[in-house]
Amino acid sequence: MMGPTWLSLLLISVLALEGALWSDGCWDEERVALLQLQQFLTDIEYSREGPDCCEWKWVECNITTRRVTQLSSLWGRLKIKDSNLFNVSMFLPFEELRSLDLYGNNLVGYVENEGFGKLSKLRHLEILDLSNNRLNDSTLSSLSKISTLKSLYLGENDLFPGSNHKNAPLEWLSKLGSLETLDLTATNMKNNFLLHLGGLSSLTTLILQQNDLEGTIHLQDLYNLTNLKKLDLSYNRIESIHGNGRQLSLINLEEIDLTSNLFNNSIMEELSGFSNLKNLNMRLNRLNGLVDLKEFCALSNLETLDLSFNQVNRFVTSKENGANYNISITGNRCLKKLKILNMDSVQIISLVSLLHPFSSVNTLFLRQNSFLNKTIVTQELHVLSNVENLILDYTPLDINFLQSISILTSLKTLSLFDCALVGILPTHQGLCYLNNLEELSLNGNALGGAVAPCLGNLTSLRYLDISNNQFTGNIASTPLANLTTLQFLSLSNNQLQVPMSFRSFANHSDLKVLLADQNSMVAEPTAFQTWWPKFQLKIFSMSNCMIEEHGNLQLPNFLYFQHDLRDVDLSYCDFGGIRFPHWLLQNNTRLEQLYMIDTSIVGPLFLPSHPSFNLKVFDISNNKVHHDIPRNFCSLFPHLEGLFMSKNDFKTDIPPCLGGLRRLQMLDLSHNDLFGEIPEELRMSSSLANLILSNNSLSGKIIPTVYHLIILLEELRLDGNKFEGEISYFSPISIKNLQVLDVSENDISGELPTWLWDTISLKILDFSKDNFEGPITIQLCNLINLEFLDLSSNHLSGTIPSCSNLQRIRHVHLANNRLSGTLSNAIFTSSSLVTLDLSGNNFTGRIPNWISTLPALSVLLLKENQFDGEFPPQLCKLQSLSILDFSHNKLSGHLPSCLSNLTLKPSEKSYGDSGGYSIDFFDDVMVDMGLTIYNLTGLVSVYRTYPFTYHEEEVLFSTKGATYTYKGNILDLLSAIDLSCNELTGIMLPGFGNLSEIRGLNLSHNNLTGPIPSTFSKLKQIESLDLSYNNLSGRIPSELTEMTALEVFSVAHNNLSGPLPDGKNQFGTFDESNYEGNPLLCGPPLNKSCNGDDSPTAPNATSSEEEHGHIDMVDFYISFVTSYAIIFLTTILVLYINPYWRRACFYFIEDRSIVCYFFIVDSLRQLPCFRRNI
Repeated sequence: MMGPTWLSLLLISVLALEGALWSDGCWDEERVALLQLQQFLTDIEYSREGPDCCEWKWVECNITTRRVTQLSSLWGRLKIKDSNLFNVSMFLPFEELRSLDLYGNNLVGYVENEGFGKLSKLRHLEILDLSNNRLNDSTLSSLSKISTLKSLYLGENDLFPGSNHKNAPLEWLSKLGSLETLDLTATNMKNNFLLHLGGLSSLTTLILQQNDLEGTIHLQDLYNLTNLKKLDLSYNRIESIHGNGRQLSLINLEEIDLTSNLFNNSIMEELSGFSNLKNLNMRLNRLNGLVDLKEFCALSNLETLDLSFNQVNRFVTSKENGANYNISITGNRCLKKLKILNMDSVQIISLVSLLHPFSSVNTLFLRQNSFLNKTIVTQELHVLSNVENLILDYTPLDINFLQSISILTSLKTLSLFDCALVGILPTHQGLCYLNNLEELSLNGNALGGAVAPCLGNLTSLRYLDISNNQFTGNIASTPLANLTTLQFLSLSNNQLQVPMSFRSFANHSDLKVLLADQNSMVAEPTAFQTWWPKFQLKIFSMSNCMIEEHGNLQLPNFLYFQHDLRDVDLSYCDFGGIRFPHWLLQNNTRLEQLYMIDTSIVGPLFLPSHPSFNLKVFDISNNKVHHDIPRNFCSLFPHLEGLFMSKNDFKTDIPPCLGGLRRLQMLDLSHNDLFGEIPEELRMSSSLANLILSNNSLSGKIIPTVYHLIILLEELRLDGNKFEGEISYFSPISIKNLQVLDVSENDISGELPTWLWDTISLKILDFSKDNFEGPITIQLCNLINLEFLDLSSNHLSGTIPSCSNLQRIRHVHLANNRLSGTLSNAIFTSSSLVTLDLSGNNFTGRIPNWISTLPALSVLLLKENQFDGEFPPQLCKLQSLSILDFSHNKLSGHLPSCLSNLTLKPSEKSYGDSGGYSIDFFDDVMVDMGLTIYNLTGLVSVYRTYPFTYHEEEVLFSTKGATYTYKGNILDLLSAIDLSCNELTGIMLPGFGNLSEIRGLNLSHNNLTGPIPSTFSKLKQIESLDLSYNNLSGRIPSELTEMTALEVFSVAHNNLSGPLPDGKNQFGTFDESNYEGNPLLCGPPLNKSCNGDDSPTAPNATSSEEEHGHIDMVDFYISFVTSYAIIFLTTILVLYINPYWRRACFYFIEDRSIVCYFFIVDSLRQLPCFRRNI
């Protein structure tokens, strides 16, 4: 028997042996392998994060042996060299590896003799995910050697690119005798491949969605899959299924997904043999009209049925009577186990025709059913008597629905999101009598008035969402204070008065989520401010709130007593110059997201004393925080994913430690006063996806600043700084992710970089307001994903290449360069093009007609060029046009009358994209709360999106006597035409009066003639009208005083006459300068009075025109020149015929010439400077 001493020695030996085998948590040999694998990871977040490799985010270990059992979340993070060939041997040291995830790594194959078959040495490997790569069918033979596999995911690979395979490579997989799950999603699989899946007898799940399966498929090809429980054939083009489930021995099949195929009503008969089915999904097919329930009787075990997005209008049973069928609605008791029925967006008119056959259903989805008759629905609610969960989102309902719903006594969950309910809640009946109701959503309707007092009867409510309505009243006087079982309460976006203390919820001990955004806060006496809540919130939001009357908005005092907050949003509330509430972080160590955007925070940024390891998002943008960014910032928040501190007053350099935040994906420090260079640590960060440092005072050479950044980032904004140097002379290795590159408003010079044209992922490119020179090469056309291009205000020269393949381009700014040539060839043909700005260049020739083929064009700026010829009438086809500027060119001819057909309606011109950095605001909390309504709909999730592909559109336009930069909503509202400083002739078009939406019209500095049309009085929106420096004549119409929005008006330097319009409305604000250069005008504000109604020297232009027509200045000039020529030629002829007169004339001319000569000489001698020179 071994004594205690020997036992101690043995224990010490074992521990010593273990210490030799593993250190820092995992085995040494596996640690070395992980460190070697680490160099292939492009994202440092998934690299080493601490000494214990078992704690790394992408590694899982066995708790007992500390061996690596799972390598996951490697999606897109493997950086494989040599044409993406894979070396499988790097995973062989992980002897107990059970799961390997290589999803989305662009793998195309493997190194010679290093195929996936080598993974067979890993005797515990059961799960292998190779989805979303570029593997081909040769991979399958290698995979067939891994006999231990139970789950194999091969979706989204090029496995079967050909139309037919005589020797299907799928046969190799039949060797995987333990395989239970096989995913072949989107592998171009054809019908004839099904035959080769029959040998996988152990399969329980087979996923074949998004393939090329079509027409009739023969399930007898799967004859041997007796263990199959789930079959997914969704998103194919299958029309029918051949083969009965019972005959095929598919007796264990429990779930079939046939979503988005081409099945019609006959599919129910084809499925009748699958008697063990529990879940059938038939969404998005071609079922229509009457659906016969006879075939459903065979599916007696069915628990879930989804027929959404078909054209079904009712269910019937059919009784055979000879050769005919008598169809009648009757109770069908076949589907006694059916619990969940989804009938979203069908054509059901009556609830009876829908639900009478499905009496056992307790969860019913009827979303987006616009065919339901509102009145009939209210009358037929009795058929829903057994329903416990009713989801009617987006289905229009009458307010009487809420009055009649009290008969549904079984209801536990009711969701009426966006159901067009208008009116007030019932006060004594209906909704208030659903005593079993636990979850209620009235979100997104037009319900108003006070919150009904009888809601206090719903004492079982755990979830209540009345947001996005028009409820009024003080929360303190509502029944919400009595609903003490509430866990979730949303009051957002109403007209409610919320006491600032939130004391109404003092007894809500179960409350976890409280949302009160966009309401009015009510000030209370100081005694009400301090109280100790019984609840511990996880989510609190009161953004966009205002204080009523003269109170001061304050942070709710109850927040001081919260210790379990996860997400807090206090944005867009003016708290009147508070210090940063560091105690929120100090007290809530589990806080993950804190938003205090535009909350009037002032002073230095004081932070808590201990780290907040759980904080992921920190946003204090648009405040007045100043001084330095604390040097311990990074150690306090080591796991930040998003950091937003833009629009503050930080005066410091960028802390280098920000580059060491291994999970930081988005960093926005724009609009501060940061100086110095970008730290090397930040430039080398591998986790960053979005870096925004715009509008600071950062400096340094642009190279090497951007070298590593553009390789890894998706968004890089360095605009508005002091970077300098050339960017063209370097070749980065590979730029695959960059979507946004903005280095505008710096001092960058040289030619446009050649590597730029290979960055095909670019959506936004802004190099404006720098010192780039040289040509724009044809390689610009390589940027096929480009949507926003701004190269304006540089020194670029040459012609613009024709890029008809840039079909996504929306905004093009090339103004203020030295570009030249004609535009005869179409340079952009995108149907999405909104802005084309070529102002301030040296373009010549006529304005091209191809511009008229751009249907979305809203802003067309060609000013300050050398275009000539007539105004092209084809441009009148641009019905989306709202801003047109052809000023300072050489256009001639008459204005086309079709210009009056332009609508010039305001339109959205800003550029924005749905992509960006989305942050899930409280999804995890909702999952933990176990709410049915969230599990069924997910509508309560809030995603805060930072759209990094948003780029504000700016347009320079001259109006009201100055040049302004228009952007945002103001740009969207602007509609204007500027044709000034050209050589246009002809009369002013009366049809301009039809441009009812126009806000600015400038026709000055042309040669226009005729009167000012009185129809201009219809321009009710116009703010600026400039007709100066033309040859307009006649009287200024008195009707123009009806233009009440007019701010700037000028008719100076024309030939106008008569009295000025009365000084009413805006015309009372104009002075002499608006009318100068018209000597025949009279009346205030001019210092020239009119005698009587009309001036004697200025006859009534209107009456004159009525009697004689207006004076045509062109005809006048022609008559004058003709008369002068006749007199001159007659004089010459007389002198030629009469010699005496001829000699007398020449003598007179000679005599006068001598007299003039001596007069000039005598005069010059009197000048001092002339005397010194002689």
